[in-house]
Amino acid sequence: MSITLADALAALEAEADPERAVAEAAYLKSPRRVLGLRVPRITELATAWREGLTVEERVALADGLWRSDIHEARVAAAKLLTQARLRPDQGVWDLIASWVPQFDGWALADHASDAGARRLVADPSRLEQVEGWTHSPHMWTRRAALVMTLPWTKQNFPTDQDLAIRARVLGWCERLAPDRDWFIQKAVAWWLRDLSKHDAEATRVFLAAHGEVLKPFARKEAARHLG
Repeated sequence: MSITLADALAALEAEADPERAVAEAAYLKSPRRVLGLRVPRITELATAWREGLTVEERVALADGLWRSDIHEARVAAAKLLTQARLRPDQGVWDLIASWVPQFDGWALADHASDAGARRLVADPSRLEQVEGWTHSPHMWTRRAALVMTLPWTKQNFPTDQDLAIRARVLGWCERLAPDRDWFIQKAVAWWLRDLSKHDAEATRVFLAAHGEVLKPFARKEAARHLG
């Protein structure tokens, strides 16, 4: 039986942990209500909810959960859409992309970006849209462009298309390297660090050319696995 938005919100509310919620809200610096559920439990709930739902129904439920503006409901919204194979998936991508300008903290941004990354891998033509995010005045939007493209740091046997995408995103890293925001510096370092595990030479070349532009902590993080 398909779960309703009201049922999903009630299920989250039923497992609220007020004591943990206070600590979690302080840690996340969340501007919204926090219930105190742990992410693995939210993932279990979302996985159960999506059984029997069409893609369109998942999108509708995820949209409602996100609009509730409850932290755990937004995590659940992202988890509902975090799956490699979804067809048709344009509605999924459109919803995730609509969330990006609303990002205001790393936790929700990362959960939603994980879902978005699957949709980029499924259709790399969406990188045209994502490239525009790197010019956004909204820091979390700029950061999302790097976090959602992390799958291209991880292939051991990249295709020619994968290598072209890596080069493209390294160009974004070059453009964002002078950005002094800590989260952007961290995202550039994260991209380079993960890439170094699979293409150490590309990371070395980037750092030799642009490493001095990065803040010291980001440069060190990017080179962590280079030895």
